[in-house]
Amino acid sequence: MAKNLVIVESPAKAKTLKKYLGKDFEILASYGHVRDLVPKTGAVDTEHGFSMKYQVIEKNAKHVDEICAQLKKSDSLYLATDPDREGEAISWHLYELVKAKKVLGHKPVHRVVFHEITKTAVQNAIKHPRELSMDLVNAQQARRALDYLVGFNLSPLLWKKIRRGLSAGRVQSPALRLIVEREEAIEKFITQEYWTIESDLKAKNQAFSARLIEYQGKKLEQFSIVNETDAKKAEDILRKLAKGKLKVEKITKSQRKRNPAAPFTTSTLQQEASRKLGFSTQRTMRVAQQLYEGMDVGEGATGLITYMRTDSVTLANEALTEIRALISERYGADTLPSEPRTYKTKAKNAQEAHEAIRPTMAHWIPETVKHALTPDQYKLYNLIWKRTIACQMIHATIDQVAIDFACGEGNRFRANGSTVTSPGFMQVYLEGVDDAAAGGGDDSEKLLPPLKVGEMVDLIAVHADQHFTEPPPRFSEASLVKTLEEYGIGRPSTYSSIISTLQHREYALLENKRFKPTDVGRIVNKFLTQYFAQYVDYDFTAKLEDELDDVARGEKQWVPLMEYFWKPFIELVKATEEGVKRADVTQEALEENCPKCSKPLSIRLGKRGRFIGCTGYPECDYTRNLTEDRETSLLAPEVVEGRRCPKCDSELVIKQGKYGKFIGCSSYPKCKFIESLEKPEDTHVTCPVCHKGTLVKRKSRYGTFFYSCNQYPDCKYAVNSPPIDEKCPNCSWPILMIKTTKRRGTEKACPQKECGFTEPHASAEL
Repeated sequence: MAKNLVIVESPAKAKTLKKYLGKDFEILASYGHVRDLVPKTGAVDTEHGFSMKYQVIEKNAKHVDEICAQLKKSDSLYLATDPDREGEAISWHLYELVKAKKVLGHKPVHRVVFHEITKTAVQNAIKHPRELSMDLVNAQQARRALDYLVGFNLSPLLWKKIRRGLSAGRVQSPALRLIVEREEAIEKFITQEYWTIESDLKAKNQAFSARLIEYQGKKLEQFSIVNETDAKKAEDILRKLAKGKLKVEKITKSQRKRNPAAPFTTSTLQQEASRKLGFSTQRTMRVAQQLYEGMDVGEGATGLITYMRTDSVTLANEALTEIRALISERYGADTLPSEPRTYKTKAKNAQEAHEAIRPTMAHWIPETVKHALTPDQYKLYNLIWKRTIACQMIHATIDQVAIDFACGEGNRFRANGSTVTSPGFMQVYLEGVDDAAAGGGDDSEKLLPPLKVGEMVDLIAVHADQHFTEPPPRFSEASLVKTLEEYGIGRPSTYSSIISTLQHREYALLENKRFKPTDVGRIVNKFLTQYFAQYVDYDFTAKLEDELDDVARGEKQWVPLMEYFWKPFIELVKATEEGVKRADVTQEALEENCPKCSKPLSIRLGKRGRFIGCTGYPECDYTRNLTEDRETSLLAPEVVEGRRCPKCDSELVIKQGKYGKFIGCSSYPKCKFIESLEKPEDTHVTCPVCHKGTLVKRKSRYGTFFYSCNQYPDCKYAVNSPPIDEKCPNCSWPILMIKTTKRRGTEKACPQKECGFTEPHASAEL
């Protein structure tokens, strides 16, 4: 019987540790958090020191029972959850539970922390345990209590003032504000026209180009030439002055050093994985968790990377020694700086872990472990390995040259070029960038011919090019994470959940991998910025995060922090509930009268988004879409010829909705029959629930396909994969579906989750 019980969060982590610790240790998984606040009002008692009422998470109750049963047979307890404050809180909750269940007795309890799952790191942690850190626990409790108090008080207010089903979060709300304000800046942006003049040149059998930087003795700015007339006039003047030749007036040479980027933090890993791999933040963290928890690469199960929730850019001395040895061996001693590179974190309050994200063993080159990894795991590990190696290599040396060409008196063209003379770290890794300015004149790969001052070069052509200024780009996942970090909003463990919550609540949608706020998101943001401005203020949110970090370090007490936040917050909630009407939030007055009854029109919020409606509703039912003009809205809807409503026999008409045009009954709202303009593709598979309709292929609002009963809304049965008319051999469900995944390929599967039947499918074609 094992003398020692070790608790970790996941079974994968438990499996890896079991191989390191031997028969005297039994390793069990808690499967994440084991307790949470009771999901009702009063879980945080604001009248009595913010005491909290917890309950065991139902799905993990059986794991808690297993831990308690095993602890009865063990001599000591080791809590080996993750090395951040969330992991500390999980350990504390486990400790409190086993103590309450009276299975702990006088057995010693050890808290062990390791930042990489390797044999050496784990065994050292077991040899050098510590006590639970109540400072870290209290910081996590304060964070959870704040989130609960904001959610349980603001969300019902949103239900009353906007509509049911909405929520507001302490950290997600400032993130939503960022997205909405960027969209408003795009809408307000006024495009400006400007022109540039380029010359196509040739010298020593090499073609290149130069841009006009000075015209008639004046330095050109972006808006010096703003119309075609002036541009063409300048083009003609310069062409006549040049007479087919330009003179080299000045040559400026310089040398630039480019240093490698720091090793990955959680934020920079999410950004780079988004830019280079197209991974969402959730996908990045899921794969990173797998790499951290370990897999068998030929030397037994082991973690491939260090802990992935961190804002530190430090590397351990042992890791630096190993990395430098590999660089010298693989890339040559001349690519190694004389001293290891050190980096300083840009995060306002780095505190999550003691080290950056790096490979646990530098000699595990991505190609050598590829056989043991899934495609996603290999891509992310390759990214982490290259970034880590590159960060300890010498700088890249780049020779730059700028050549000015005279074109008559007071007119100058300039050609820029550069050459990488020593690639240094760039031969391994180059950091990606967000939203590089189009036409920004990147000459990093542009080579110019060797020229001398006074030399004449051939002018092939002079041409004027039209440009337009562009609005700021919408946030991608990478640029949103970067901005959140710059403002100090959230911490490494929260970026992914912030983004997923905004999408889950449909406050923002990803369109072409860019965030666009929905109508509901705009209204929620308007409400919060208008009535709770302090609590969605970027500086306030960042300051609160810093104060939570102070609690984690033991520099502040958490209860006074809670009191400072709570009292003014709840007073504002009560005042808003009493003094603000629903119409104040969901309606926006327009300087336009209703064409039907002459009462004022307003922008309103409906179930399907914002629309323009009459303030005289319900007496006047005039409405139109935001994008529809006044005249078009008064036209009679187009009638669908040769068809009648199958429910009430009224005419069918073509209507415009939030997601485009559709066919609807002319007797709406008495009859609510609708159907897509594009007739859904019928699979001819009978619905297994109502046995009346068949399953048809439909497209969701997010652009994905699903298969649902054509008797909707009377029957709401649907599956995500193509159905086939074949009974499940395991549970006898009337249909199967053809499911395709990267890991398992194409297979037949039972739609019933509790069944779990699958078998290989010979062909992917349906």
